[in-house]
Amino acid sequence: MLLSPRYRFLFVHIAKTGGTSVRAALQGLRWRDPWYYPMFLCSRMSHLSGHRIGTKLPRHAKAVLAQELLPRPFYDSLFKFAFVRNPWDLQVSSFHHIRRERPHYLGGHQEFADFLRWKLDPERPYQYHVDTSITRQSDYLVDLHGEVIVDFIGRYEQLHDDFATVCARIGITQPALPHARKATDRKRDYRSYYDDDTAELVARHFARDIKLLDYRFDPD
Repeated sequence: MLLSPRYRFLFVHIAKTGGTSVRAALQGLRWRDPWYYPMFLCSRMSHLSGHRIGTKLPRHAKAVLAQELLPRPFYDSLFKFAFVRNPWDLQVSSFHHIRRERPHYLGGHQEFADFLRWKLDPERPYQYHVDTSITRQSDYLVDLHGEVIVDFIGRYEQLHDDFATVCARIGITQPALPHARKATDRKRDYRSYYDDDTAELVARHFARDIKLLDYRFDPD
């Protein structure tokens, strides 16, 4: 999550949706923000700014946390945005990320289908680094009543165009959007990783995302 009091925005960073690139592109704005130094120095004393510095907002915090932590008029005044991704594609991306950077979290499952079944098994013991991609994307976007509380939901599938919309809304010249953490070990088409059973497994687990965000396994 990235908060800018000067530019009046709150970026809700959902893992594996291009958020690292968005964060990197916007990071330079922090140095122009007069609140940056209080945010850095007062990480445990946020009350000094009337709780406007958001120093207790984790990198992948949900929007509802910011809504509850920040004063409501201040939260409401922010342009709040996030990026989302096709759930089937996101699971493939997450698998390759874990296999590349944290292979010990694979639980001994080297193939995507086996790993997916193991990961989505409700009886499996919880592990944070595996379960970040189990969390529904919609959970990051809604309040305690299930109502969407962000102003703009961009899509990974049209990241550059939607990032341009974000920059226009916050009133900045669009910075370069780096392609961070590019995977080189995956097939291009996520659909090739699935059979009918594993595709349905994702459809059931992420049904709320698929409905809210209007995704399909085969967008064609």
